[in-house]
Amino acid sequence: MTAPIAGPLLHLTTPAAWRAALATGALTPPSLAEVGFVHLSSPAQVHLPAERLFPGRRDVVLLVVDPERLADPVRWEPGVPGDPASMRFPHLFGPLPTSAVVAVLPWRPGAAPVPPGPADALGRARAMDVSLRTRRAARVVDLPGCWAVADPAFPHSRDDNRLLVTGPLSAAEVEARATELAAALGWPVPAVTLLHPDAGPVAAELSQRGWVVAATVLMAHRGPFPAAPGGRAEVVPQSDVHPLWERSWRAELGPGTPDLDEVVRQLVAREHRNDGVVRVVDVAVREHGEVVAAAQLRVDGATASLESVVTDPAVRRRGHGDAVLDLALATAGRAGCDLVVLDAATDDWPQHWYARRGFTDAGRTWDAVRR
Repeated sequence: MTAPIAGPLLHLTTPAAWRAALATGALTPPSLAEVGFVHLSSPAQVHLPAERLFPGRRDVVLLVVDPERLADPVRWEPGVPGDPASMRFPHLFGPLPTSAVVAVLPWRPGAAPVPPGPADALGRARAMDVSLRTRRAARVVDLPGCWAVADPAFPHSRDDNRLLVTGPLSAAEVEARATELAAALGWPVPAVTLLHPDAGPVAAELSQRGWVVAATVLMAHRGPFPAAPGGRAEVVPQSDVHPLWERSWRAELGPGTPDLDEVVRQLVAREHRNDGVVRVVDVAVREHGEVVAAAQLRVDGATASLESVVTDPAVRRRGHGDAVLDLALATAGRAGCDLVVLDAATDDWPQHWYARRGFTDAGRTWDAVRR
C-alpha cells in the first residue's frame, strides 16, 4: 500500500554500516537482498525495530530520511509478528541513498525522537555536532537532556571531553552535571556546549557563576553548489596538512602554554578519528610544495560540515581561502549534500568573510569552561 508521506522517516543502523554507505553512496542492508526492501519507520514507530533488532545497544544511530529524495517507491506494509496488527511500516524498495539522509542522530530509548526536517539548517547542524562527537568518542554517557563524551587519549582536547546539552536544563543543573562528570570521566576541567535553542539565558547565568562563556554562530550554506573551478586547491592526504595545523595551534595557544608540545600533538592526532565515522576530505593549497592553506570537509549524508579552515598568515590575501572553500563546496555537491554548515566565533572577523561567500546565520551555540 502506498500513501502520502508526511515528515521524515527513520532507519536504524550501526555507525560502521553507515560509514560504509558514505563510501559507496547508498545503504544496502541485508533486508534488501532478503526481502527486497529497506525497513523504515516513522518517529512514533522506531522504538519497535530498535527493541527487536538492537536490544540494549546504545551505539546505534538513527538516519533521518527525507522521502522526497527517494527515487524508489515506499510502500506502507505490515510489520513482523509481534507488531500491532493495524500498524503499517514504510518499506523502501531499493537502496537508501546517502543523499536522502538529512541528519544522523544517536539513538536514545524512551520518548519518540524529534528529528530535524530538510529545511531546518540549525537542527541539522546541531544534530551533526552531537552525533559526530558521540560516534567518535571513546566513552559516552547518556543523561536526560544531555550527552557526555570522553576520550582519555586526548585529555587536552576539550572538544572530546565535555558535556553536550541538548535539553532545557537550568544553569544549576548544567553546572552540577558537568562538575560531577568531570570528576568521574577525568576531564581536566568541566566543559560544556549548550546546543538547546533556548540556552542563551543559561549561558548568561553560567557566566555570572564564574564560567568562561563564548558564543558561536552556526552558519549554513545551501546548495546547489557550483562545480569547482580549475584552481590551485587540491584534495590532499590529511598528513600533508599536519605541519600547517601544528604551526596554527602553536600561534593560537602561545609559547607560554604549559606542555605546549604535548597539547599540539594531541590536537593534531585526534583528527584521524573523524574519518572513521564520517567521510572526510581534506583540501589544500600549496606554495613551493608546502601546504599553506587548508580546510576539512566532513560529509554525513546530505549534510556536511566545514572545519579547520586555516591559511598561513604569511600568505594571506592571495585568494587561497577562496580556493579551498570553492573546492570544499564543490566536493560537498558531488557527494549529494544540499547543506554545508560551520561554526564561527561571534566576536571575530571570519563570520563576515563567510557571509560574503554565501553562508547565512542559522543560530547560536555556547561553549563554557569552568576555570
